[in-house]
Amino acid sequence: MAAHRRRLRVLLRKPCGLGQGDGAASAFQLIKYYGEGSDPQVRRITRPVTGSVRVAVGGVELVSGWQVGELGQVIFDTPPADGAIISAGFAFDVPVRFEQDSLDVGGETYAAGDVASVPLVEVRE
Repeated sequence: MAAHRRRLRVLLRKPCGLGQGDGAASAFQLIKYYGEGSDPQVRRITRPVTGSVRVAVGGVELVSGWQVGELGQVIFDTPPADGAIISAGFAFDVPVRFEQDSLDVGGETYAAGDVASVPLVEVRE
């Protein structure tokens, strides 16, 4: 099967907690939680959309003093204070591939087709 790779873009509407400052750590991985309660599923975000990441420390958004590093880490110029809650909102891409090598396309009208379904499979990193 041919590996036709694409991206699926996801917008995170609610900020996610990335961790808590300890006064020494300056890098925090972007993550997204799925589910609620005491045992949510956690996805490590490695492909944030450039320019979409917004970071807050202690509930206050920071417009400078940080950058997004390789593979989705938020890196602070100065480590957040001990006990400070770090959170971020962002859009991210999910690598996907087509599940099948071919698609059934109907010819509804001239120069317009109809595709009933385009099955995709996430490519795990």
